[in-house]
Amino acid sequence: METALDTAGLVGYRYRVPDYYEVGREKIREYARAVQDHHPAHWSEDAAWALGHSELVAPTTFVSIAAMLANRRLFQEIITGYDVFVQTDQVFELHKPLLTGDRLTGDVELSSVRTIAGKDLLTVTNTFTDQSGDVVHIMHTTVVGVAGEEVDVGIGAAIERVLMHGLERSPSTSATLDGVDGHPVPDGGLRLSTVSRTRAPRTTLRFEDVAAGDELAPRTVRLTRGDLVNYAGVSGDANPIHWHDDIAALAGLPDVIAHGMLTMGLGAGFVTEWLGDPGAIIRYKVRLSNYTVVQSGSTGSLEFTGRIKSVDPATRSAVVVIVAKSAGRKIFGLATADVRLS
Repeated sequence: METALDTAGLVGYRYRVPDYYEVGREKIREYARAVQDHHPAHWSEDAAWALGHSELVAPTTFVSIAAMLANRRLFQEIITGYDVFVQTDQVFELHKPLLTGDRLTGDVELSSVRTIAGKDLLTVTNTFTDQSGDVVHIMHTTVVGVAGEEVDVGIGAAIERVLMHGLERSPSTSATLDGVDGHPVPDGGLRLSTVSRTRAPRTTLRFEDVAAGDELAPRTVRLTRGDLVNYAGVSGDANPIHWHDDIAALAGLPDVIAHGMLTMGLGAGFVTEWLGDPGAIIRYKVRLSNYTVVQSGSTGSLEFTGRIKSVDPATRSAVVVIVAKSAGRKIFGLATADVRLS
């Protein structure tokens, strides 16, 4: 069985996905529906134009769809020896809002492997460049590799029996430590887009209207099994622990659980609803500490609250702390959003 020591030798392994991902108008709407984000800029060009955007704006965590496709080769062919991967930490660095028609080129890198308390933690960095050649999003995903006695020995075969056919048919590459097909992935000189940090945000509140300690209006979200299945289809995250009772039990879970990325998308929408401008988030970081259980025939719930941790007059920005709870348990160990204000 592969160990963290074996996987550590792959740190720095990277490749460029050979095909671009095009952000679709209806895909933005599908994803917004899946994460229950009703901000008009995700649905109406008129609303997006009113905020200074040229097309529909994708929700904050939308780029995870492109990352899921880009990372498939890494987790299916390169990193072996684990039966299940469980997401723990996520960081979104947003350098430009994603809009309808953007074409994203993705670079994938296994950027870190470490062992904490006997658990193998792997961090993957996705860097997305748009058609202008600028880096628009950087995403860091940390997962725990689970194998052996921590899960049922039959889970791998069980997952194969229930997964949708065709998932393995993603664009492949002959990536190596040197890049793709012998051509190095650019290692330096990447040009970060400045749009998110220079555009004039059109938020509901002005910077002068907020102060450290201010609280956001709370929001409660309900999730059904149907919501989980819908998110799995829209996002491409087909892990059956989110919709199949038997697989969830084999993985040692008490029941089917909501996708970590789904709860993050709900949390991001909670912040942008308060902001009024989904393009005003420039960084979003979440550490997952627990999960939302969604039992058959009933609903799971998430209660979101938030407060302003700090403000920066020099950049007219603020840091918002987000708390998410389900069944009395904190789902986010630590979650913050860096936002700009009018």
